[in-house]
Amino acid sequence: MDRAEIVHQNFLARVSAGNLPTAQGGVTLAEAGLDGAALTDLFRAQIGSRQLDRMSRKMQAQGQGFYTIGSSGHEGNAAVAAALRPSDPAFLHYRDGAFQIARATQVPGQTPLWDMLLSFTCSSEDPISGGRHKVLGSKALAIPPQTSTIASHLPKALGTAFSIAQARRSTPEHRQYPKDALAFCSFGDASLNHSTAQGALNAAGWTGYRGLPLPLLFLCEDNGIGISTPTPQGWVAATMSARPGLTYMACNGLDLVQTFATTRKAAQSARGGKPVFLHMSCVRLYGHAGADAQQAYMTPAQIEADEANDPLLHSARRMIDEGLASAEDIVAMYNTVGDEVAALAEQAVQRPRLQSAADVMASLIPPKRVCAPGNGPSPETRARTFGEADTRAMAEPQHMAKLINMGLTDLMLHHREIILAGEDVGRKGGVYGVTQKLQARFGAGRVMDTLLDEQTILGLSIGMAQNGFVPIPEIQFLAYLHNAEDQLRGEAATLPFFSNGQFSNPMVVRIAGLGYQRGFGGHFHNDNSLAVLRDIPGLIVACPSNGHDAVLLLREAVRLAREEQRVVVIVEPIALYMTRDLFAPGDGLWTAPYPAPGEDAIALGQVGVSGDGTDLAIVTYGNGAFLSRQAQRDLAEAHGINARVIDLRWLAPCPEEALLQASRDCARVLIVDECRRTGSQSEALMALFAERSKQPCARLTAEDSFIATGPAYAATLPSREGIVQAALALTGSNA
Repeated sequence: MDRAEIVHQNFLARVSAGNLPTAQGGVTLAEAGLDGAALTDLFRAQIGSRQLDRMSRKMQAQGQGFYTIGSSGHEGNAAVAAALRPSDPAFLHYRDGAFQIARATQVPGQTPLWDMLLSFTCSSEDPISGGRHKVLGSKALAIPPQTSTIASHLPKALGTAFSIAQARRSTPEHRQYPKDALAFCSFGDASLNHSTAQGALNAAGWTGYRGLPLPLLFLCEDNGIGISTPTPQGWVAATMSARPGLTYMACNGLDLVQTFATTRKAAQSARGGKPVFLHMSCVRLYGHAGADAQQAYMTPAQIEADEANDPLLHSARRMIDEGLASAEDIVAMYNTVGDEVAALAEQAVQRPRLQSAADVMASLIPPKRVCAPGNGPSPETRARTFGEADTRAMAEPQHMAKLINMGLTDLMLHHREIILAGEDVGRKGGVYGVTQKLQARFGAGRVMDTLLDEQTILGLSIGMAQNGFVPIPEIQFLAYLHNAEDQLRGEAATLPFFSNGQFSNPMVVRIAGLGYQRGFGGHFHNDNSLAVLRDIPGLIVACPSNGHDAVLLLREAVRLAREEQRVVVIVEPIALYMTRDLFAPGDGLWTAPYPAPGEDAIALGQVGVSGDGTDLAIVTYGNGAFLSRQAQRDLAEAHGINARVIDLRWLAPCPEEALLQASRDCARVLIVDECRRTGSQSEALMALFAERSKQPCARLTAEDSFIATGPAYAATLPSREGIVQAALALTGSNA
């Protein structure tokens, strides 16, 4: 027999023989605020979770199930669910099956056993993921789905808690959670050591230490082992019991009553705005998952000691001691639930599954939502917000940084749910002054200086977006994104996908990036790789080359986030922030007046075209567009080559049709890509023209190298002269 069957047989035998663990004691039903019926419901939720775990392994053995990480040993979290409200958003550990079942009893019309079995079998009728993954989750139960939650969900739980407090001051149009809710987040003791967890816990403690409201309850479910690596005895308590800004509480997950009482106390504190770390001791049964041979790293005595502490045996003891059931009643209840799960499983395996790529991809893009029109401010309010100097400056040509600042001001005036967050964006106004004056104009509640932690910045934004806000987080430099890219790849972009479009976290991420900064920072402040963004399904990536386009792209990005619930990243070329001149000092040709709200638009997939030459199409973006415009004049004046420059603007999804249309009457195509030759946009663009066009095509890219500081800052990057030479080579002209 495998360990699941051994635990099953042990439960039946020990209950029948009255051979039950010693009572944990300490808290009575009355002291906890429970009655016999409530305790019975919790015990039934524990049994349901256990029987689902057993069935998941049977289904996998039959080739009908696809997931066996279970909740056995952690069923004490049923009491945690009972101590919270079903409207409290819950970001769950993957061993929280009993939590979801117990919460379902608080909401009429729920069928948790059936729902989870559909998830096990990856049925397209699975009500949370539509058959895309086995995940805990439910829209009706305020449980956003998580996948393999090794701490990556903690930052967004922090953001959701922050959003709940923020919504008490300014309610967003699409608020999801009550103003008196708390955000709940559970994870394992091994996940506690993950840098993402430590960052979120630090941010929560920092917030609490400052006295800012943060209705957040962390639950660490400590079973003493992470797959095969033991957690040192006492480690969790030692590291968390004196954490500044966090209230530490502990409970015994083997005792439903004591766990309920402690959680209720913890929830009261968290709901009042003081973040709490609740440490629940428990055991792990069956090993990590179905394929995990725990006997390879645990002795038989260790395995049997955990099995002897089966939480269902402890709950059975409590039920008998309280006079709520006899041993025979408990065995009957256990078997009845087991029979129900078996009968439902027979039906679940017959339900339809996803069949095609279209089926799988149907939820990559979240559904559109109806938004109230942005009520713009009165002319007087707008003029007062901008101030006399900026109002006057709108009619004068400005560089990109100033135009983005004006664009952000107007957007924040029109949409009260917009929140800016990032390192130094407030008082300092950003490293490059892009967000200057915004905190003075809108207050620290809407323009927030964050910790120097990109995971926290993005997690904060994801959580706020789930509760109706439209965050515009700033990543100070593109290279800094790599510290936190999983928050976009594994969290933000996957939420609609794994929730079948039921949950979303729309936002606009601003990233200062790319190269060509003169003598500053080397590769950490000049990063010319966008590959990490371009291959995230569903993510939109834009890159303006000039200030006028930057404002219009920003407006479209906010529209996409508000109305279409998209996650949009705008990469702003640092080297072009302050650029004014195109051909000669003082010409001012790279500046523009501020486009007033309602003027023009750049829709998703719309490219920009400069010139009407047909000898050559130069396809580029960002700094490449600036340099290509210079090369365009050189080619015409010195070599008689009439070129047009096509500015992609949108890098993902690639605007293929617009690009082909804009270049179709050109004899040749040159791709100028400031990113590295390997993994850059140029690879996909070359493939596009090779597959769908007969035009000769070549590319000029950056070298596969990091960027140096000092005079060699541009040595590895495309140049004006390099573009001219590449064009001459492609057209067969003499240099």
